[in-house]
Amino acid sequence: MQQLLLDIRPPAQPELTRFVAGRNIELMAQLQAMLDGGAAERMVYVWGAPGSGKSYLLSAWAHACRARGMAVELGGQQAAQAVIADQVDAWSAEQQRAGFAAFNRVREAGGLWLAAGNAAPVDLSVMPELKTRLGWGLVFQLHGLDDAEKRAALAQHAETLGFRLEPPVADYLLNHTARDMQSLLRMVEALDRFSLETRRPITLPLLRQLLQTQA
Repeated sequence: MQQLLLDIRPPAQPELTRFVAGRNIELMAQLQAMLDGGAAERMVYVWGAPGSGKSYLLSAWAHACRARGMAVELGGQQAAQAVIADQVDAWSAEQQRAGFAAFNRVREAGGLWLAAGNAAPVDLSVMPELKTRLGWGLVFQLHGLDDAEKRAALAQHAETLGFRLEPPVADYLLNHTARDMQSLLRMVEALDRFSLETRRPITLPLLRQLLQTQA
């Protein structure tokens, strides 16, 4: 009989050390330099397709800033020691004006700024002044992971949940479920919960059964 569990574990905290850099080595080095206080440029904009990992990266960097005792502002609407602004391409006109003002204050104060969107600054549908500001610092395209890098990321996430993801299970996930990283990570978490509920080890047959229940 399936055991119903109340999952009281906190969600896995995004960590920079768990982010598989892949082709994004220069971006990761820049973010680390900003954390360590050795970066010549302290304003960074990251762009990439939905599902490329931007939100995870920004959350992980925010966590790293807080761990170093910085005051962090999420949303990009107010100034702080470290400002993290996700999905700037979806900002309303009012948010754009507030973000523009916050950017100027952060830059003048020597703070840290990390923003992300689905397109490069020049291609954003935002007010020209904000578009210019977002392009003032360093701009990086966040490259998606190849299959080998995705397997590594899934294995790392499984370790944070307390189990080892066997290669056949990871391969099946890549070949039979949505391939963006957010969906893949959610499937790993669902597989972990299903394993606990059924009191069965995480195997390929268990994954197939889970997918059948979701069909």
